[in-house]
Amino acid sequence: MSRLMILLVLTGLAACGVPTQTQAPDSRRPMRIVSLDYCADQYVLKLADRDQILALSPEAARDYSYMHDAAAGLPTIRPVTEDVLLLKPDLVVRAYGGGPDAEVFFKRAGIPVLTVGWTTSIDGDDAGSIPSIIRQMADGLGQSERGSELVSEFHNRLNAISKRTGGKTALYMTPAGVTSGPGSMIHEMLVSAGFENFEQEPGWRSLPLERLAYGQPDVIAAAFFDQSGPAPDSWSPMKHPVAERQMQDQPVIQLQGAWTSCSAWFMIDAIEALAEGSDS
Repeated sequence: MSRLMILLVLTGLAACGVPTQTQAPDSRRPMRIVSLDYCADQYVLKLADRDQILALSPEAARDYSYMHDAAAGLPTIRPVTEDVLLLKPDLVVRAYGGGPDAEVFFKRAGIPVLTVGWTTSIDGDDAGSIPSIIRQMADGLGQSERGSELVSEFHNRLNAISKRTGGKTALYMTPAGVTSGPGSMIHEMLVSAGFENFEQEPGWRSLPLERLAYGQPDVIAAAFFDQSGPAPDSWSPMKHPVAERQMQDQPVIQLQGAWTSCSAWFMIDAIEALAEGSDS
């Protein structure tokens, strides 16, 4: 499995624990923000002013970073505590960057930390929904109004989606031969577009080759096939003829890797593409 796909599986499409924040005592808008990973980068680049950003992660400008264009020209930093401390940030933003103890360490050093929460649903009032996390991140970045505007746009686009799939099934596939069933944001994405998920086993797993030998989904949702990277090794499920045949014989809806690299507002791009391709 490629390094990128391992990252995605481990981070659950870019989600981490419930958003937490230690604000500066006077709650001023942070003006020396350091972002430690590419999921945190997305929120910082979307919601913060450019002059608020001190440094981003080295992955901010990669092609699987949705906001990579906005990252051009901004400094980057490794998620190493010593390097971050030298910059004297007034806010550290992270999803998983810096390791499991990073939040505790920076707080002990007197540096506020804003953590991107674990995303559990596309929409709703729960703390893990995309709109809730947008608001929490915007508030922490001192950009509440900008967050409200993004939530409104997200809702408008989601409400405009016409679910015309008629009970069709869709199978999510990646070049590494990974798919996802119930309990993941990929599952929520497919359902939000009006599909039933062909993969019924929960969580992240290899493609169900045995099942695919006898039954096929109506549509393939193919993600990350637009990315350059190492070819799957000879033992990858994607190298199996049963998997290759799905891409040849079934209607394929191509999803840009950046749309699903983190569970954030830009998953709406993937949901719209799936809904529009449902007539295939």
